[in-house]
This record gives sequence, structure tokens and C-alpha cells, in this order.
Amino acid sequence: MGAEDEPGGGSGGPPPARVAVTPAAAELLRRLGLDHGALMFHQSGGCCDGSAPMCFPAGEFRTGASDVLVGTLEIPGVPRPVEFWMAAAQFERWRHTHLTVDVVPGRGSGFSLEAPEGVRFLIRSRLLDEQELRRLDGAAPRSSRAG
Repeated sequence: MGAEDEPGGGSGGPPPARVAVTPAAAELLRRLGLDHGALMFHQSGGCCDGSAPMCFPAGEFRTGASDVLVGTLEIPGVPRPVEFWMAAAQFERWRHTHLTVDVVPGRGSGFSLEAPEGVRFLIRSRLLDEQELRRLDGAAPRSSRAG
């Protein structure tokens, strides 16, 4: 999936992506990747900063049976796809939405890699249309490997 939000309209081909990034978020991920290597996101759905996507070095946040891989972000200039994980309970509430990772000024969680940059990641969402939902029905996200 590319760096920009891409609707999944057509009837053929792979199912539409559930997650995308804005150009600003893609640029920040390129910079963070230079400093930290491969990256991942996790969205827990908790309160406060827990409802924001958190960016970690890949594998630093241990996913488990209660997490699902919502999608992978293919970002030019980032050598490895960036996995986007979400707590399964949160995904059940958001499965009808397309998520776009954006970045805005402000300070987010101290655990997310962008915190020292004076910016924070956030999610922008839109409802998936009926055609997208039908195409995604057969392409459920996979649960985490335990561990």
C-alpha cells in the first residue's frame, strides 16, 4: 500500500487496504526508520494516549493473541513494510473503518518513537463503503503469533 490514503473501489484484485499513511506521516516514518531501523505500530484503544497509534522499533512491542495485524504499510524509502497492529477488541469496534495514520504538532506518549520530535501520530478515519466491506469480508486480519 502506498503512502497516501487509497480507496479500494474496484471489484477485482486484492481487497482494499484497511490502513494508510499521509505524506507527512510517511516522511516522519522515513526519518524514524533511519534512527531506529524497522518500525511497527500498535493501537490499543485505551484512554488518553492509549487511543493513539504508538510507533515502536519492529518487535519491541510484543503482540499476543489479543492483537490483530490490520495491515502493512509499504512506504517508499522505508526498507521493510511497517506493520499496523491493533487490540482485537478495538478492531471489532473499528472493522468498518479505513484508518489513515497522520502526524500533527504536539506531544504524544513518551513511549512512541515520535515523542521527542514534538509531534504525535493520530488516526483519521472514514467509513468503508459497502463494496469495500464486501471485499474485506473474505480477508480478515490475522491474529498475532503468540509471544
